[in-house]
Amino acid sequence: MATPLYSSGSSKKHVVSPGAAAASASPSPSPSSVVTPLLSPAVAKVQKPDGSELLKPPVSTTQPPPEDLLAQLPVALPEPIAVDTTVQATAQPRAEAVPRPAARPLSDAGEYAASAEERKFLCLLDDGTLLVAEGHDMNPFVLSYCARLERLNYRYSTRLASLDTVRRSYQGKRRDGTGERVDHTQMQVVAKNLIARACTERASDIHIRVNRFSTEILFRIHNELTRISEQTREYGERLLATLYSAMASVSDNTYKPNERQDASIGDRDKLPERLFGVRIATAPTSLGSVMVMRLLYNDAGETIALEDLGFTARQAEMIELLKQQPHGMNIISGPTGSGKSTTLQRVLASQIRDMAGSIHVITVEDPVEYPITGAVQTPVVNANSEEARSTAFSAAIANAMRLDPDTIMIGEMRDRASAQSALRASMTGHQVWTTVHANSAIAIADRLTDLGLPLSMVTDETLITGLISQRLVKLLCQHCSQPFADVMHTLDPALVGRVKRAVGARFDQVRVAGSGCPHCGHGTVGRTVVAEVIRTDTTFSELLREGRKNAAHEYWLREMGGQTVAQHAVEKVAAGLVDPRMAERVVGPLPPASDAERGLFVAGGEGHGG
Repeated sequence: MATPLYSSGSSKKHVVSPGAAAASASPSPSPSSVVTPLLSPAVAKVQKPDGSELLKPPVSTTQPPPEDLLAQLPVALPEPIAVDTTVQATAQPRAEAVPRPAARPLSDAGEYAASAEERKFLCLLDDGTLLVAEGHDMNPFVLSYCARLERLNYRYSTRLASLDTVRRSYQGKRRDGTGERVDHTQMQVVAKNLIARACTERASDIHIRVNRFSTEILFRIHNELTRISEQTREYGERLLATLYSAMASVSDNTYKPNERQDASIGDRDKLPERLFGVRIATAPTSLGSVMVMRLLYNDAGETIALEDLGFTARQAEMIELLKQQPHGMNIISGPTGSGKSTTLQRVLASQIRDMAGSIHVITVEDPVEYPITGAVQTPVVNANSEEARSTAFSAAIANAMRLDPDTIMIGEMRDRASAQSALRASMTGHQVWTTVHANSAIAIADRLTDLGLPLSMVTDETLITGLISQRLVKLLCQHCSQPFADVMHTLDPALVGRVKRAVGARFDQVRVAGSGCPHCGHGTVGRTVVAEVIRTDTTFSELLREGRKNAAHEYWLREMGGQTVAQHAVEKVAAGLVDPRMAERVVGPLPPASDAERGLFVAGGEGHGG
């Protein structure tokens, strides 16, 4: 049974020997007079040379007595301390309230954020524990914070800890980006392994979604998101902080989960050999935050033949003619991830090779995506906002025009300023290649007028010389794909009817994805381009200038031998290269073939690009 060592409010010392305590038959103390011991409960009386008494633990006869513990004992305690004589008589260190390894602070940010002064004396952990610095339980800052928790109906339990413990509870775990930096060493290894795995699986993007209680990691493989793993929320927050703060190249490397941020990873020692770089974009969400990383592969230019990307021979021939123009702007459109940058890289690399390096090619990119051997690639840097980025991009285009270029490649026309600068470069005798977001080749003209360019210039065939639109569809594995006719009884009858009307006599050659094999793993072996290419002429531009877009479209198809993206997709479906279901996800319902097109299919022709 425990007996008080000190009486509350008394400074007189009462020494209790273990033997006497064991023999004592005194009644049990009241609950109010007994608390959990903070010191070793077993003590013994020791006589000092000056006649005073010292409290020490019992000493074993087989060991020399320990050093004087006087300095380790408090002179007086504000609360009564109990002695439990049933405990082994060994000296115990002071039991201090410390957070569990998995506990993380809630009072650093968010709904339960404490002020800077309050954080000096307390730390609220996510397990409901409120660490309060010893001797500061009546501190006004502590009382104010506790009252706030009660108003929020937050249930918590208070534990006393040292000031140093409170301070260390915040280290490396802040969520608002303003606390002490996380030790990124271990997480860098995790991040590098994650990027290396994505590269091995040929993923185009890595998605990391930090939710309320968990973290999801997904890869975009062949344009479809695949869930890779699920981790804790803390794991995701540390991973995102490491990727942005310790691995990315950015002027301000403070990761702020409550803000939208952009960065890139370009250091070769941080990336697999097959990657040239990684683009990073982050944004806050209703449940936490999200980071998307675009992987930029350095093998995009291993071959420069456009046919290898999926363009038809006719389309490749048209692009070759555009490359030979001394001036004019050629624009590639398509959604994000449609291969626009890869096509630009192939076009410029082949142009430099064909001219044996005798032309000066300058690129203006934000950021530089793929290496182009022989080109001068200039990134747009030091732009911390969208407005600053727009200004810097326009200034970079103007600067490139003064660097004596033959060809200028502009990564993207994203606003009026960059579009005007690109058009000005075309007007001053330069060949310009660029990209824009538009739904089709003809819709590029609408997009340019929407950006603020005058219609008279947009429809001038000497200024805008080429319009290209492209998409990417999955390419079937020829080892495990199955004939469409064998599985069509399990498919939607409407789909079967569209496929029959689209491919005509080549229906028996249509195939669908299999379940996967050692050659592919999941039924597909990559992606291929479906595109439409327009080399503008006087009649086509005049029809657009007059607002007769449908007439311009018909003129392109019938007089210029054009082929739409959907028609190109039908051609690949009829050849057994693309699953019709996958094609429709990208280009929409397959259009029916005309009698002339059916004749081309029967003859096994390539069809016509435009």
